Amino acid sequence: MNDSTEEVSRQSWWSRLKGGLSRTTTAISTAITDLVSKRKLDASVIEELEDTLIRADFGVDVAARMAGAVGHGRYDKMISSDEVKGILADEIESILLPVTRPLVIADHCKPFVILVTGVNGSGKTTTIGKLAARYGLEGRRVMLAAGDTFRAAAIEQLRIWGERTGAPVIADAQGSDAASLAFRALEQARAEGIDVLIVDTAGRLQNKAGLMAELEKIIRVMKKLDADAPHASLLVLDATVGQNALSQVSEFSRIAGITGLVMTKLDGTARGGILAAIADKYRIPVHFIGIGERVDDLTPFGAREFARALAGLERL
Repeated sequence: MNDSTEEVSRQSWWSRLKGGLSRTTTAISTAITDLVSKRKLDASVIEELEDTLIRADFGVDVAARMAGAVGHGRYDKMISSDEVKGILADEIESILLPVTRPLVIADHCKPFVILVTGVNGSGKTTTIGKLAARYGLEGRRVMLAAGDTFRAAAIEQLRIWGERTGAPVIADAQGSDAASLAFRALEQARAEGIDVLIVDTAGRLQNKAGLMAELEKIIRVMKKLDADAPHASLLVLDATVGQNALSQVSEFSRIAGITGLVMTKLDGTARGGILAAIADKYRIPVHFIGIGERVDDLTPFGAREFARALAGLERL
């Protein structure tokens, strides 16, 4: 890919990122303009800004810090909306930069096992399909394991993604033992020299002890074949659930040793600040974000672009 093609690709992604975050951006930008257009910065403006950020799901602590940064050294002065956005973008970037880490497929792990977890409706199966497409384009041999054995639709959906991406799918009948399937998939992947094995799991509500116990069992049986498996444990989070995502991160981390996050449906919410709240509290790497249904709408996470798009600024 030459320089001009890369720039077009980056511009295309930036446009989609801004579009995907537009609901959150519009809510924040409108409030900022209303707050500072005709008023000097004072305690009431800072408090209203903090309330705006809380409504965007940045969380109380992060919102207070960000609003405080806007007010620092600027009390009783006029400030433009673009200045406020710039300060907020810098604050968001500083929170997200430490968790901006790519998911690295270790070539010495063959197969590299990715366990994908999350609650019902978070977009797990679609995320798996998009990951399979990405790794296939990189020249890796990918296998999918339909570990969501509770829903026939989930098994069928994964089979469709397998056909689209050319990845073989290991599946059993609805209601079969998910741990046994994961064990068999890993056995077969090793025998066939597969590079990446992606294991789907049933959508689990984090307060369902029985389902969480099954997730523990899946991990335990895979370790019988490979003590280091899974090599990555991804939690897929739906941005539209807001603060509930925090409890999901807590519980899934305890059970599945989450190593990275994928945030989906950012285009469906005006509360995109939740990603900053999660990053600030848990410091877990954010590998990918999803802002649409296209295969290439699952993209490696970048703190700077995300922060500027969320604050309503142009890409540098």
